Amino acid sequence: MILTVTPNPSLDRTYEVPSLDRGEVVRATGERVDPGGKGVNVSRAVTAAGRRTVAVLPLGGAPGALVADLLDAQGIEAAPVPVAGATRSNIALAEADGVLTKINAPGPELSAAEQELLLETVRRQSRGADWIACCGSLPRGLDPSWYAALVARAHAAGVRIALDTSGPALLRALRERPDVVKPNAEELAEAVGRPLATVGDAVKAAEELRELGARAVLASLGADGQLLVDDAGTWFGSALVDAVRSNVGAGDASLAGFLIAGGAGPEALASAVAHGAAAVRLPGSVMPTPADLDPDAVTVTADVPVDRPLKEPAP
Repeated sequence: MILTVTPNPSLDRTYEVPSLDRGEVVRATGERVDPGGKGVNVSRAVTAAGRRTVAVLPLGGAPGALVADLLDAQGIEAAPVPVAGATRSNIALAEADGVLTKINAPGPELSAAEQELLLETVRRQSRGADWIACCGSLPRGLDPSWYAALVARAHAAGVRIALDTSGPALLRALRERPDVVKPNAEELAEAVGRPLATVGDAVKAAEELRELGARAVLASLGADGQLLVDDAGTWFGSALVDAVRSNVGAGDASLAGFLIAGGAGPEALASAVAHGAAAVRLPGSVMPTPADLDPDAVTVTADVPVDRPLKEPAP
């Protein structure tokens, strides 16, 4: 079982538009409403793969009630933590050429009592979990050390932790040695304090995160592929994608694929790449099912192309 923790979930509305013209009326050609937040997306992908998951998340107000209804409709077991503030609503505008514009609301501020209830719910629900995936930004009210405390509690209970966050929350949590962290290229560059221009730059940055405490680093490099750096070595994975429809939640699908396949080694990396590649071919934040995967399109190698320039350099 994979338990997910999303401290700042959302109600996600995705609109498909021909193009985005500032100051003009833009008519959408498609619309989706989904339960959102990185951990929620991981749970959706795990469910789509036919595996058990429990989603722990604070929910409040009318948007929170709708998120709970949407999770239930998708057959996702949830452990909601009631909060006084309303769950945030996010908007994504997906253009026909693959460009995505996202507007993310800040979300509610959690009280001290709500924060502790969230941690206690994670503790209670984690019994029997194979992994806890802690994902996304922290809502207002939570100190950047909150994820570090969660990692420490999980390890004390003998549960493995996957962490997908950024900034001070990531750096502080590294001290507690999370089992795997999953930054994208921009988050990786921010963590080490310098731009990344090549695959080799990303490898060096991932190695630095391991020196700071991460036991493994699964780094998403966008269209360039993904890296896995751990005690056993370094691998580079990529997949051919003929057309990108939406990359909303693609990184979350990748993390789900990685954990479903055991969370270690090149086979798990191949699963992560296959899930991420399948997700970008789907509308909105739809998570791929096994039928959407194309494992034959995935290449994983220990011969990492360190000199290859990144198509999307991280500033």
